[in-house]
Parts: sequence; structure tokens; C-alpha cells
Amino acid sequence: MNPVPVMQLVEIIRGLQTSQETFDTVKNLTEKDGQTPVEANDFPGFISNRVLMPMINEAIYTLFEGVGTPEAIDTVMKLGMNHPMGPLTLADLIGLDTCLAIMEVLYRGFGDSKYRPCPLLRKYVDAGYLGRKQEEGSINIEKQIRSTKSENKFK
Repeated sequence: MNPVPVMQLVEIIRGLQTSQETFDTVKNLTEKDGQTPVEANDFPGFISNRVLMPMINEAIYTLFEGVGTPEAIDTVMKLGMNHPMGPLTLADLIGLDTCLAIMEVLYRGFGDSKYRPCPLLRKYVDAGYLGRKQEEGSINIEKQIRSTKSENKFK
């Protein structure tokens, strides 16, 4: 959910000690700013990241396992699921380092293997491939890797 100033949605996290007055103040400010507030309880990932990040992680697993190309994965989600952009493009926009950090929070917070970050995500981040913030997203990196492999076949 970034960049925050241009997003329509604001997840308002209600902690154990959040007063009604504090919640109402934040809600009113959000509405005054023309954004839509949604209340979420304080759990790892809240609502947005708890739903979104496992989908992105699974898309990266799909790439990692060779089920489809980056373009195929994104096209299926855009045209088949009516998403405005594919999960790999979205991961590039968010930042692969940010995606990894959120998946690690979910994995630690729940202790459930369904939140285990994909090894390819970790590999990209460790290699410094962070997404659009570097002008090279995972889709472009994957294209380069594939073209290098195919060029090496003929040498």
C-alpha cells in the first residue's frame, strides 16, 4: 500500500490499547483526506499484506519452479483474475526487499510454512535485485538470465 499519499485505502490498525477516541480521530482524518479507512486488528501483516504477500510469494515460486515465464504469470493474473497488474510487476513496484521482509514477518509471526519466503526471492534480494527502485525489476532480470542461458547454449 504505497505510496501512501496516492492510495485510496488506509488500514487503521487497532491495537489492544487503542482507544475509541484515537481510532475515531485517525478515521476522521483519513476520510477528510479523501481516503477510505478500513479497520484491522493487530496481527502480523494486518489484512492487506496477509492476503497480498503470500500471492506474490507464490507467483515467485511459480517462476522459481519453471511453471511459467514472468510474462505468463503476470498475464494470467491480469486477464484471468482481473488484477490491474501482475504479481511480479507488483513485487517490483513494492520492492523485492520489502516483499522479503514482510514474508519473514509473516513466517516468524505465525510459524506456518505457507509464509516461508521463496528461495528465489531471497536469492534476488541477496544479489541486490530489489525491483524498480533500481530500474531493473525481477521480470527484466529473469529475461536477462534466460537470454544469457540461451546464448550460452550456442557457444
